[in-house]
Amino acid sequence: MSTPRDGDRDGFDDDEGRGWREPPHLGSGGAGDDEDRPNVTDRRKTPRDEQPAGRPWQPPGWDLPAAEPSRPAQQQPPDPAPHDAPPPQGPPVTGPQPPVPPGRWGGLFGRRRREPGAVERVFAYEGDPVGAQGWAVQRGWTVSDGTAPEDAVLADLIASAPVRATKDHRAGNVLRGRADGLELVAFDVVYVERRRVVPEYAVTAVPMLGSVPGFRLAPARFWRHGTGGMVPMPSGDPSFDSRWLLLAAEDSPQLRRLAQDQSVHGLLLGSDDGDEFWSAAGFVAAIRPDGHRPELLEHHARLLTAVAGALAAGA
Repeated sequence: MSTPRDGDRDGFDDDEGRGWREPPHLGSGGAGDDEDRPNVTDRRKTPRDEQPAGRPWQPPGWDLPAAEPSRPAQQQPPDPAPHDAPPPQGPPVTGPQPPVPPGRWGGLFGRRRREPGAVERVFAYEGDPVGAQGWAVQRGWTVSDGTAPEDAVLADLIASAPVRATKDHRAGNVLRGRADGLELVAFDVVYVERRRVVPEYAVTAVPMLGSVPGFRLAPARFWRHGTGGMVPMPSGDPSFDSRWLLLAAEDSPQLRRLAQDQSVHGLLLGSDDGDEFWSAAGFVAAIRPDGHRPELLEHHARLLTAVAGALAAGA
């Protein structure tokens, strides 16, 4: 029976372990064992023994690449092609090229935008509220935002207009004054979209002293809305009747004079056929899908002077 004092206890000779050697299954720790097994690391060496002199010890693989402050900056990718540029197609073209019209290309994948039609080009918005108000102020007209008490009647005029107005449409940029001897009121039919006011139609109206039968005077090519019960009233002039159509709610001498008035014919045949006229709420009015501007105010004033003069000729 062995005791703690016994020698050679599995490789330990004394209490202090000065005679320690590797267990048999790991080798005796002698030089001969390491030579027989070249892949076995000598555990008697420390990592610091293998470090070059003058360098602090660090684990293998700890070295980092040296800093390169002069490293060239990474090139930025080229800017994407603008939306208005056409997508590249076919072989590259050299030499100067004609500029691409703005707005021709756009949308997803550079698809070609739809070109506006003839009607859209004719009735493109050209309104100028600031210019129209400046024109009115220079002539002594009054300006309102459509909320004044005298503007309440304009809601009935909008509701009877030959366009499909909704409950969101209202009068805005209201101008009142005299032109060509007539009292006129001009305003934009506006609606609110994304916190901004959008003018959709320009209306100019003249209040009539007497009653005027209901009528519509519009270009023959226009689609007609709300004309139930009205009948055509020809003028007897083929060139005028081919372009303009007068619809009357009743047969009356006033509307016959309007249909046959030569000054009205001349002005309307010389226009671009872009206005409609109607009577309602004690007014005779003209409307165009646009916003008011000085040129349109003067244009409507000329036409309404002729129309109102024809209606009042026999009064």
